[in-house]
Amino acid sequence: MRPGSIFGTFKRDYQLWMMIAPAIAVIFIFNYIPMYGVQLAFRDYHFSKGLTGGDWQGLFYFKQFIDSYLFTDLLKNTFFISLTTIVVGFPAPIILALILNQIRRKKMKQLMQTTVYLPHFISIIVLVGMLNVLLSPETGIVGHIMKSIGLGHINLLASTSTFIPTYVLSDIWQHCGWNSIIYLAALSTVDPQLYDSAKIDGAGRWQTIRYIDFPALVPTIVILFILSMGNILSTGFEKIFLMQNALNLPVSEVIATYVYKIGIISNQFSYASAIGLFNTLVNFIFLFAMNAISKRVSNTSLF
Repeated sequence: MRPGSIFGTFKRDYQLWMMIAPAIAVIFIFNYIPMYGVQLAFRDYHFSKGLTGGDWQGLFYFKQFIDSYLFTDLLKNTFFISLTTIVVGFPAPIILALILNQIRRKKMKQLMQTTVYLPHFISIIVLVGMLNVLLSPETGIVGHIMKSIGLGHINLLASTSTFIPTYVLSDIWQHCGWNSIIYLAALSTVDPQLYDSAKIDGAGRWQTIRYIDFPALVPTIVILFILSMGNILSTGFEKIFLMQNALNLPVSEVIATYVYKIGIISNQFSYASAIGLFNTLVNFIFLFAMNAISKRVSNTSLF
């Protein structure tokens, strides 16, 4: 694009540029300027020398992480938790949006939407506290139910076999309703005449969902799935760290919690920066790969 055409585009749509200018400024300040510190992953950081004063180490810290005995376990735990969250949690808001869209009574629909949106606003700390109370094998409601059906004393948060299901299901419960908003917005663009035509032709609710609603959601589903795959090694920190204990550590120690322990607690800032950058590069590769596959298969992509 020629410089003149760029200026012409800006002049024509200057109102739109002014509207998004604050967002651009925020992204630039908080996402791009801090990238100056990426060089920390390649230097031997020292407080007195600053970010650029340490000795150049090249790929030393990356090699140290890959050669670490924890590398395989960290990668496996992070990938498995993220993949399980995507496989189980990604379809949930789609299904919920399709169900909510079938509710024709306005007040009932608003009540259902409000109900499923509310958990999203619960603090992570409060949510984990609720899990500790409800899932306690001695005093929790779930613990009493499990004892009453003969399962005995099972601590769901302390078992390596139940930690991931507990994490994923609680995450779905908290965010499913909120994540369904974008799908409901996509469904709101469907021409009402299509529903009227389908009703005249004798189509039931299942046929309406299958042949009208779901095809309308496909582009949105593809884009959001690409973005989800771009975070395949980003499980988040707060919730896993708060749910973590000595008993579930073999499956709950992920890259995010390990970086915190190495960087903040152990003061190995260069090593932690290298691990974080490695994590980002893997996510970047997954994002580009899924975008290329989607563009080839469905002709829908981010870029």
